[in-house]
Amino acid sequence: MLTPTDTPRLFGLAPGADFATGLVAGLIARHGGAPDALARVTLLVNTRRMQRRIRAVFDAGPPRLLPQIRLVTDLALDPIAADLPPPVAPLRRRLELAQLIGRLLDADPTLAPRATLYDLADSLAGLMDEMQGEGVSPAAIATLDVTDQSGHWARSLAFLTIVQRYFDRAQEPPNTEARQRLVIERLVEKWAATPPADPIIVAGSTGSRGATALLMAAAARLPQGAVVLPGFDFDLPDAAWAALGDPMAGEDHPQFRFLRLFERLGVDRRAVSLWDDAPPPCSARNRLISLSLRPAPVTDQWLAEGPDLTDLAQATAGLTLVEAPSPRAEAETIALRLRQAVDDGQTAALITPDRMLTRRVAAALDRWGIVADDSAGQPLALSAPGRFLRHVGGLLDGILTGAGLLALLKHPLTASGADRGDHLRQTRDLELSLRRYGPPFPDGATIRAREGGWADWLATVLDARPEPGDRPLAAHLADHLALAERLAGGPGQPGAGGLWNEAAGRKAFEVCDTLRRHADAGGTMSAHDYLALFANVLNGAEVRNPDTGHPQVRFWGTLEARVQGADLIILGGMNEGVWPGTPAPDPWLNRRMRQQAGLLLPERRIGLSAHDYQQAVAGNEVWIARAIRSDESETVPSRWVNRLVNLLAGLPDNGGPAALARMRADGRAWIAMAQ
Repeated sequence: MLTPTDTPRLFGLAPGADFATGLVAGLIARHGGAPDALARVTLLVNTRRMQRRIRAVFDAGPPRLLPQIRLVTDLALDPIAADLPPPVAPLRRRLELAQLIGRLLDADPTLAPRATLYDLADSLAGLMDEMQGEGVSPAAIATLDVTDQSGHWARSLAFLTIVQRYFDRAQEPPNTEARQRLVIERLVEKWAATPPADPIIVAGSTGSRGATALLMAAAARLPQGAVVLPGFDFDLPDAAWAALGDPMAGEDHPQFRFLRLFERLGVDRRAVSLWDDAPPPCSARNRLISLSLRPAPVTDQWLAEGPDLTDLAQATAGLTLVEAPSPRAEAETIALRLRQAVDDGQTAALITPDRMLTRRVAAALDRWGIVADDSAGQPLALSAPGRFLRHVGGLLDGILTGAGLLALLKHPLTASGADRGDHLRQTRDLELSLRRYGPPFPDGATIRAREGGWADWLATVLDARPEPGDRPLAAHLADHLALAERLAGGPGQPGAGGLWNEAAGRKAFEVCDTLRRHADAGGTMSAHDYLALFANVLNGAEVRNPDTGHPQVRFWGTLEARVQGADLIILGGMNEGVWPGTPAPDPWLNRRMRQQAGLLLPERRIGLSAHDYQQAVAGNEVWIARAIRSDESETVPSRWVNRLVNLLAGLPDNGGPAALARMRADGRAWIAMAQ
């Protein structure tokens, strides 16, 4: 299926190209006409969303045998590692780390505040995953040069010694990252000894993680193997590629991860060929964006190459710059354009990492009865079951206030299995009594004095609250869920009412059931620590109902810019600190120490965001939207918007200022209509 070659086989699709469509077109063009040729191909992709999208392209017809489409992460369960124990659930490992950190803080409270226990466990688990995925051992960390870091390093080392046991397979079963790297290393050895006869293609990954990069390098060297890179910049010259060589300077460039792959394979960028002959939506736009994103050491190339951009009118056609006066105005303007897209029969996608912006836009769309298909869904903690469970959790810790009790009783899920109207009437009467006569801290005796079946039910529930004190996690969770189900069921009703119904209820049940299954790893804790843990677990889950969204309006995260396409793309929240986001603080290793150890630099995430931006901004019709001011102060435009604006403004002989003025004028017109 693939032409024999002595060099690694690398292909790419240009920014803006529909990756799934181009990938399928290239496969069909190369399959040679044999009916079973495609069925013998194994495609390895990096997200389930990409997997679904590729299947949807194949499903569009005509009928044919399909390739095997597998996730790279599924390799952790490959039969080649049948002798390894199954991976440990992430929640279980986190609970184990929290116990170890808790004992360390008990022995030396000066290391960190107790309130940061679960945040430290999350951060330490993330560092351990990264070390195992990148193949970095604790010994490599221990031998770092810590000159001028002695105080901080001594504290970090006290925590890092905790994870050493998890690198010894004889002591602890592996987590998912460790098992995946072990499996990939075995696959690479097997492929080197006996290369598979059927094609293996790794598609859509940038190789940003060490284990994935190892797999991509091995697949590219196979006789019937290939790598298809998304959003590869064919317009980037050799001088710019050379400037990316220093990771301390080039890590935040969108093409940096590809350079690392070339270095691993011993090739240069000329080894990458086009996978599909279909042109990108706008080649002139790609050249403009490529020049604007040149790495900082070579931005002087703007002066030399900028005058060669003679087609700026074509490059900026369909490009609109929306600079709204406030976040609310930005959301209102975006919502208005999405509504226009629905009226015009267009598909439209808002791409942003800012979840507050998507909520504002969703609220604005609600006035027209439009519900967007939100790929990220809703945080479980903000859903009705999530809020209800958090309210019920307040019964486990501290003194119950009248306001807290009334907030719980008024929740839509309280008494959802009983006569809701009678419950609301009783709640109203109780509220009038508590606000007029008190007491401020009601209990079971206070409620029982009102008499009646409803009062007896509520008093019985309040009396069932456990006594404060340290107890096993399983006991806290059992009491929490028992109280929640009795309150949701209502007076005289068995079951949990509507608590576990619908998509949000099912997700809440799944999360609680997972916590129940691993509760034995949580040890003993106070009610306060339990509620902090429960809140963090809820915050880590999302609820998505794919059946409720409008088929033409979608909200996507930045990663989806690589694999999805729409008639209209809106890049929202294009401000510094939002897109790209501020790198998360690392309590363990500074930037220099990470480079010495072979771990990923904080700029890696910025580089991946830059790649997503380069993909998305290359579409047919694109909006770049930002708010000039936040709720507190003036904002700073995203570095990529700043570069694009400055490049256009500096090319008066090519019509750059006129193109920029047109982009801004279009944006102002939509802002005025929204107002």
